[in-house]
This record gives sequence, structure tokens and C-alpha cells, in this order.
Amino acid sequence: MRAYFDRLDWERIGLAVAAPVLAILFAALVTSVVLLISGKSPTLALSDIFSYDIHPDSTVAILNRATTYFLAGLAVALGFRMNLFNIGVEGQYRIGAFFGAYVAGVVSAPGPVKIILAILVGVLAGALWAGIAAVLKVTRGVNEVIASIMLNYIAINLIAYLLQTNTLGYQPPGSNNVSTKPLPADAMFFTIGTYGGQIWGFVIIAVVLGVGFHLLLSRTRFGFDLRTAGQSDGAAQASGVNVKRMILTALLLSGGLAGLAGIPELLQDAGSYNLTFPPGIGFTGIAIALLGRNNPIGIALGALMWGAFDRASNQLGFDGFQPEITLIIEGTIVISVVVAYELVRRYGLKRQQSRVGRELAAAAAQAAGSKNKEAAA
Repeated sequence: MRAYFDRLDWERIGLAVAAPVLAILFAALVTSVVLLISGKSPTLALSDIFSYDIHPDSTVAILNRATTYFLAGLAVALGFRMNLFNIGVEGQYRIGAFFGAYVAGVVSAPGPVKIILAILVGVLAGALWAGIAAVLKVTRGVNEVIASIMLNYIAINLIAYLLQTNTLGYQPPGSNNVSTKPLPADAMFFTIGTYGGQIWGFVIIAVVLGVGFHLLLSRTRFGFDLRTAGQSDGAAQASGVNVKRMILTALLLSGGLAGLAGIPELLQDAGSYNLTFPPGIGFTGIAIALLGRNNPIGIALGALMWGAFDRASNQLGFDGFQPEITLIIEGTIVISVVVAYELVRRYGLKRQQSRVGRELAAAAAQAAGSKNKEAAA
């Protein structure tokens, strides 16, 4: 046991722990200053968040919301791993949810078949929407950030047009709300009953996808090629990797995950797609991927934290806090994490360079001493 602890790289472990600790301290400091300036008590805000979120019903709601956030975070992280900035997850999420809801609603089939159709169509629609930006990048060199941002607005307005013109929409008798055709009860995904409420069955799918994400990127040739292509096009091409094909594949997979992110909300809660479908999920996924450092475990923790802040925002409002306080806290945490990890990375790199320099100087001095002894002899 002692030999095991002696082999541990304590400096590396210390740097890994220092980054999140610094981020938490900095985020707490900035948030406290903002709250004090607004005349509110930081301790009351923290008390509200922790006391409200530990209730059984709040815990279930947080877990359900985190499922959607986690899938969106995975979609963004897959692109980030190849140095691709898929900012279009919001549009891909909406396209996937809309067409998944439409196809499942209009097809005459048993409930389980509708569930499978909604999932498959959602993934396919999200992948195809991301494929537009992918094709533009590999064929015309269009930056994926610009293309995917523009596609977000096209997706939002296209869906609104298709719904409001009743082209693909459905208007219940006596209602002004336009949506896709509502799904029957047997087409809703299963839930897990607990003391605090119904946990979405998609939590299990999210866990499986998180494990698969890790294995795909860290234990397969595809994952190695994807990371290599993201770090250096030249190195990837030299090792026989088709960079354009990897870009296309990565963005299609990212879009497919983004399209899947809207299905839990559809099959576990809403039952149809309408203009009030939860907005901002894709943009939240970007923040969560950054917060989780593109690691499935980190993304899961970030998704849970985001879900907790969303849930606690209601209680903060009851105690007189402005709703923007939650957004300030979330944004501060993301910035703090990015800055803290960058500072720690630079410090670690500087320490490594100094250590290598000392080792090279010691080796040169030893070689010079040996040469002098040989000359004297």
C-alpha cells in the first residue's frame, strides 16, 4: 500500500483538485458581491437553494431536467472533442423533437412503435440538420459556428411556420394552441415511481449513452482518430485519417444526440410539440459541456447542478430575489470553471517546463563532470 502511494503523482492530483476548488471559491465570491450590491443576503440565497433542492419532489424534478441537459451536453462535447464548435444544438434539438412528435403522432401504430419511431426520427432529423453545417464545412470551408448559428434561427422559424400554417400542425377543437398531434397515453415512455414522484425512464438511456460516449472516445480507434483530427489535421492525415470524413461523422453524431435531447421532454411530459416547448436547451448544453470539461461524469454533475438552480429559482423568487440572480450564478460558475482550469493548466505547464529544464541542466552537468574526469585520467 505504501509503495502504491509513493508512485502517485501528487502534484498532478493537487492540480486536478485545485481547478474546481478555485472555480467554486471565485464563483461564490462574485455571486456574493452581486447579491450584496443588490441588497440581498448571500447566505439566504444559498440556504434557499440547498434547503429547497433536497426535498424528494425537488430531487426528482432536478434529475428529470438534468436528463435533457445531459444529452444536450454530450452532443456539444462530442463536437468539442474534435475541436468542432457545434453551436447549433438548439436548432437540432428542436428539429428532432418536432419531427419525432409529428411522425409519432400521425402514424397509426401501437404505443411502443410510436415511441421507437419518435426516438429514431428525432435522432435522424437532428443528425440531418447538423449535416447541413457539416457538408458546408467539408465542401466549401464554411465555419461550423456561423453555419450552425444561422441554422438555429432557420429551425425555430421553420417549425413556427409549419405549426401556425397548419401544414404539419394540429389545433384541438375550441383551442387556440397549435401543436403536433398529441400522443396517446400508451405512447409515453415509462417512469420509475418513487416517494418524491415519477423519475423519467430516459435517465437509464442517458446513463447508457454516457458510458458509451466514454468507451467510444477513449477505447476505440474511431475515438483516437477523432481526437487526433481535432488536435492536428496534419498529424491525422499522416496517420491515414480522412479528416473531412471525421468532421462529417462527428457533426452527424453530435446532431443525432442533440435531436435525441428533445425526446425525453416529448415522451415523458409534453406529449406533443408546440411553440412553448422548453427553449434554450441547446445553449445550456454548451455551458454544461464547458463546465464538465467534455467528460461524461463532469457533464452529468454539471447537468444536475443546472437542474438544481432551475428548480431553486422558484424559491428564490418567493423570497424576493430577482430571477436574473440564478442566471448570474450559472454564468459566473461557467466562467469561473473555464478561467480556473486555464490558470491551473498554465501553472502546471510552467512547472513541467521548469522541471524538464532542471533535469536537462543536471544531465548536462553530470556529462561535463564525467568528461572532465576522463580527461584528468
